[in-house]
Amino acid sequence: MQRYLFKKYPLNQRQSCYLLSKHTSTDNEIPQRSYFKSSAALISILTQEGSNFEMTLFEASQTLDCSNKPNGYALVHLIRRCSSLVQYSYGQQLHCYILRSGFCSNVFVSTAIINFYLKFELLNEAHQVFDEMPQPIVVSWNSLISGYVRSGQFRKALAVFLQLDRSEVCADSFSFTAALAACGQLSLLQLGKSVHSKIVRCGVECSIVVANCLIDMYGKCGSVGEAVQVFNEMIDKDIISWNSVIAASARNRRLEQAASFLHQMPNPDTISYNELINGIAHFGYIKDAIRILFNMPNPNSSSWNSIITGYVNRDEAREALGFFCKMHSEGVEINQFTLSSLLSGIAVLSALTWGMLIHCHTIKCGLDKSVVVGSALIDMYCKCGQVKNAELMFQSLPRRNLVTWNAMISGYAHNGNSTKVVELFEQLKLVKDMEPDGITFLNVLLACWHNRMPVETAIQYFGSMMADYGIDPTAEHCSCLIRHMGRKGEVWRAEKMIYELGFGSCGLVWRALLGACATCRNLEVAEVAALKLIELEGDNDYVYVMMSNIYACYGKWGDASAARELMRERRGLSILFQDNSSNMRLESLRLPQYPDLFHLCFGDG
Repeated sequence: MQRYLFKKYPLNQRQSCYLLSKHTSTDNEIPQRSYFKSSAALISILTQEGSNFEMTLFEASQTLDCSNKPNGYALVHLIRRCSSLVQYSYGQQLHCYILRSGFCSNVFVSTAIINFYLKFELLNEAHQVFDEMPQPIVVSWNSLISGYVRSGQFRKALAVFLQLDRSEVCADSFSFTAALAACGQLSLLQLGKSVHSKIVRCGVECSIVVANCLIDMYGKCGSVGEAVQVFNEMIDKDIISWNSVIAASARNRRLEQAASFLHQMPNPDTISYNELINGIAHFGYIKDAIRILFNMPNPNSSSWNSIITGYVNRDEAREALGFFCKMHSEGVEINQFTLSSLLSGIAVLSALTWGMLIHCHTIKCGLDKSVVVGSALIDMYCKCGQVKNAELMFQSLPRRNLVTWNAMISGYAHNGNSTKVVELFEQLKLVKDMEPDGITFLNVLLACWHNRMPVETAIQYFGSMMADYGIDPTAEHCSCLIRHMGRKGEVWRAEKMIYELGFGSCGLVWRALLGACATCRNLEVAEVAALKLIELEGDNDYVYVMMSNIYACYGKWGDASAARELMRERRGLSILFQDNSSNMRLESLRLPQYPDLFHLCFGDG
């Protein structure tokens, strides 16, 4: 870090001239030298609202070259000012001065530098400054952990937290809240419980902020019972506490419980209602969600977006489009999340015309360069078969996040362009402060399968995912690799991998193995996979169809006939209802019925 900065920004007498040139064009315009008399005077000027930052920095640069140099506190204020006013080049020059002058041993100065780099999302630089600190304090640790959480790098955040836990520095409430946020995002329940135990041992469980984060973590990990228990044990509750327990209940299909909490809440706000609407719509109770939306106080864009997302999740994209039109006619603000959800629904329909109309609307609203909308447009164009349009959108975005890269990689994979998948994946690996995730690797494995690449190539990617990036394989990763192995006839190897990775009780991977056995006509492993599927899922038409075909390939017509006979015995059932006009109509299975959620929220009034 030190050598890099010295080479790029040599800070000596020339630095003052550089800063000076920002304000003067001729020698006659050089201001009179008026160095700050003390660090306290410099801090006073920096903290004044409306102060001329560049002129103040010029003055400060003069003091760097005189005997009355600023102390650590003054440098901390200077760095913070660079962060708040997004003055990256000034901040790097200050970092150079700090390295030369020996202030890097000051933990407050180094922590300010870490926060400065995190402000510009330069996590590698921030981590390097942290690593060079001789004895970081808890604030330094918290800055780095929170920086990783804000950037979505939750595993790295937890790695730093665990490093803190092993150090001699005691974690505080800020450390725990950041760690809980990462556990919640990754659904790491056991690690979250371990953090909870540590919180109790440290005696900070009474903090409202910590308790709120515990409720949120348990809710996101699907442990709503623990979330409610933490809520009930809280002595003081704020509005975030109530909203968190409503969200935890609604997220885990405890809709009646969520509505009850909302009804008990002293002064519910818009977020309170939105959390309930989001849960109700997500699980398919759209009519109830709409009824609450139209009766709640002060609905906002998020309230309407939840309904659109609910329709999209139910593959009812036409209804989502209709509700979007109503939202537009009501004059509700349409934001990037509205358009992103709507584009997801259009992508499912492959409704290119509608997609292009929405694209025009994003340009009109000035949201076409948004990374959220841009990623959704890329996904929509790819699913509509317009990969060239997706490429143009990808190239035009001024900023791309991992979702953007995954959308483009996925588009190439599903449109059969495996060469482009691998090419883009290799480009992603070179992007600073960004790493591929499980979705990225799943698309790469799909590309390997579609393009009939060697099995060893797919296995190398699979191994790299675990070894180089610390990503735990999912059933989808494993199933994709099994299909690839099946095409090459290596089903024995696939069966062994299932047990080694701990997927022996997952029906999805055994289903993939049975399909792979049908591809390479391996009866022995197919029978193992079929028995496991019946054991895990009970009688299954898929098993009987596949086994019948495999037996037929081996000429075992008796076994093939027996498998088909078993399937005939398990006839499907349709539910017929007769209405008042005596016309018969077919009804699909209904969703579980809940009491009237509207009355649970609003009462009888």
